[in-house]
Amino acid sequence: MSLIVQKFGGSSVANAECVFRVAATITNTYKEGNDVVVVVSAQGDTTDDLIEKAKEINPKPSKREMDVLLSTGEQISISLLAMAIEKLGYPVVSLTGWQAGMRTDPNYGIARIDRIDADRLKAELGRRNIVIVAGFQGINKYDDITTLGRGGSDTSAVALAAALQADLCQIYTDVDGVYTADPRIVPDAKKLGEISYDEMLELASLGANVLNNRSVEMAKKYNVKLMVLSSLHKAQGTYVKEVGDVEKMLVRGVTRDNDTARISLIEVEDMPGKAFTVFSLLAKKNINVDLIIQSIGRNNTKDISFTVASSNLEDALGELNDNSAAIGARSVEWTDDVSKVSIVGAGMVTNPGVASRMFEALYQANINIHMIATSEIKVSVLIDRKDAERAVVAIHDKFTLSK
Repeated sequence: MSLIVQKFGGSSVANAECVFRVAATITNTYKEGNDVVVVVSAQGDTTDDLIEKAKEINPKPSKREMDVLLSTGEQISISLLAMAIEKLGYPVVSLTGWQAGMRTDPNYGIARIDRIDADRLKAELGRRNIVIVAGFQGINKYDDITTLGRGGSDTSAVALAAALQADLCQIYTDVDGVYTADPRIVPDAKKLGEISYDEMLELASLGANVLNNRSVEMAKKYNVKLMVLSSLHKAQGTYVKEVGDVEKMLVRGVTRDNDTARISLIEVEDMPGKAFTVFSLLAKKNINVDLIIQSIGRNNTKDISFTVASSNLEDALGELNDNSAAIGARSVEWTDDVSKVSIVGAGMVTNPGVASRMFEALYQANINIHMIATSEIKVSVLIDRKDAERAVVAIHDKFTLSK
C-alpha cells in the first residue's frame, strides 16, 4: 500500500462535470489499494471573484480580513468534491487548512508553513477515509486564518507529502507535464519525461506556470517525489526529482515572465551603502528584487536599475519615494512594459557559449536586450514585452529544443 498526495487546481474543479472527473481519478487511485490525501484549489475564477467582491466593499481591506474571505473558495471546493466522492460510494472527509494541522507564520496573504500537526490526518487515513484538504490556507499563532499566496495549493500539497512521508505527490493541472516552452507559444515544444529539482525551481521562478517555486523548493528540501500530469486526460507526466543525466540537454526550457517591472534610480550619489539602503528598504516590505544593474557612474553618481514583480511595483515606488532623501536619486523612472525571458539547464555550467547562442538568437530576431542576469543554470534577459513571444520562439529554435 502506498500513500499518495494528489493536488487539483482551480480549472480541474471548475464545474460539476470537472468535479466528478476529479472524483473518478481519486477513487481509482483509492481502489488500487492506496491511501489518498487530496489538496484542492478554489474553483475556476472564484478567488478573482472574491477579490472583486472585497473591492466593492473596501478598496483597501486589511490583509487579515482578505485571508478570511479568500479561504472560503477552497472550502467550497473541498465540500463539493467530498460530496461527489460520497455519491460514488467511497468513505471521505473534507478538512480545512486548520483542521488538517497546517500551522503558518503570522504573515497574512504570504504566509509560510511552519509545521503540520498531522494527528488528525493520520487518524482519518487510519479509518481508510479519502482525505480532502483545502489548499492555500493555514492558521497562525493567533489562531487566525492565513493564506499562502500565489500557487499556495502546490505548497500545501508538497508540505503534506513531506509531513506524511508520502510515496508520491501528484500535481494535476491543465497541462500534461513540463515542456521545453509554453506550448501555446511554441506549438512544437517537447514534453520532458523528467527534470531536476534545481531546473524546475528555476523554471518556476522564471515564469513557467506549472508549479509554484516554493513547492519545488520544499520538495527538494524534503526529497518529495513530484509528478506533474494532466487532470483532463490520461498521459505520462513529468517527474521532478534529483539530478539525472543532465548533459544530454544543455538547455531544458525557455520561459517568459510578463509579471515584471523595471525601476531605475537615476544619478544616485556614488558612495558606499547606497545600494544597501535601497534594497534593505524593499526587503523590509517583503518585495523581492530580481535582475540588478549598477552603472559605472558619472560625476560621482551612478544609476541603479532592477526588476520587481508587477504586482509589487506600486509598493516599491511608494517605499522609494517615501525615502527619497536617504536614497538621494535625481529621479526614479519605471516601466512595466517589459518581459523577462530565460533559459534554464543544469548542463549549461559545463558548456561554454550557451549565453552567446541565446544572444545570437535575439540579435537575429532583431530584439534588443535591456538587462542580463546569469547563474550556473540560467540566463535571463529583460526585453520589451511586445517582443517576448517572438524571443521565446527564436531561442527555442536556436537550441533545437523540439528535437
